[in-house]
Amino acid sequence: MTHGDANTSATSTTSGTPGTSTTSATSPGSLDLSLLRTFLAVHRAGSFTAAGRLLGLSQPTVTTQIRSLEGQLGRELFERRSRGVVPTAVADQLAAQVAAPLDALAVVADRGAPGTDQSPEPVHIAGPAELLCTRVLPALAPLTADGVRLRVTPGLTDDLLHGLRGGRFDLVIATARPRGRTLTWEPLADEEFVLVASPAWAERVGAGRVATEGPAALHGVPLVSYAEDLPIARRYWRHVFGTRLGAQAAITVPDLRGVLAAVVAGAGITVLPRYLCLNELASGTLVPLLTPEDPPINTSYLTHRPGSPDNPHVALVRERLLRAAPGW
Repeated sequence: MTHGDANTSATSTTSGTPGTSTTSATSPGSLDLSLLRTFLAVHRAGSFTAAGRLLGLSQPTVTTQIRSLEGQLGRELFERRSRGVVPTAVADQLAAQVAAPLDALAVVADRGAPGTDQSPEPVHIAGPAELLCTRVLPALAPLTADGVRLRVTPGLTDDLLHGLRGGRFDLVIATARPRGRTLTWEPLADEEFVLVASPAWAERVGAGRVATEGPAALHGVPLVSYAEDLPIARRYWRHVFGTRLGAQAAITVPDLRGVLAAVVAGAGITVLPRYLCLNELASGTLVPLLTPEDPPINTSYLTHRPGSPDNPHVALVRERLLRAAPGW
């Protein structure tokens, strides 16, 4: 939650006890549409401040409107948390009722006057840098001929999902399944992890030794990773070898393409997504040290805010990615 959210409350301003009002929280037909629009923005963004940015309203105005709506309903709609607000069950029920009608009204309202030809806004998409550069951008490149504009941001999943809730992005490719009810997601692609080395290091380790001796065969071999805590390698060790990886990285570089380059040049061993090193494996500049029957698999998820996007190009980008991803 932002500092502004922390100092405001989404509690009801009615004098009665929440839940005792005779006004039904599930009958929004007589409620002010502007209040419902603000409510839906908060429900989707997970923050009063983020919703205000989306709507062009100040955070105090958003707070006042939510309080007014809660006063009419006699129910609390949001609970304050450290990084935003969490909808109550009443809020979830209300959002389910009003989302589709409000989205439909927004589409009509945003069409503009008859005869106008307004170009859609750019589609803001975010995800892991390596996947964006090697798979996503080549898949989306043909859309520019249809007038689609893209704004691409690399980053880590937690930060990007927070930005998605706040309206910074239209689509985020998450490397872990998003939690909570404020975002909608669908599986995009599976990536297989492979333990690799240059031919020189593979020869030094010895053919077949990893399969017979396990991680002991790799003792003393330099490890290259994109982070100090060795997240991909640790998962590989746990999944394949059933043991904890206790090594330290010889090289860390926060981009798997840099990890790939270092290992091809002879820096040591690493664990990479197979899609990223297909060419090197095919050419022999990288060698798999083990071919387990059950390799570690990680699923990426195409994530967006609930409801129909105002920008029709968002749907085009989403559909193109879902069609292309099975071939990755």
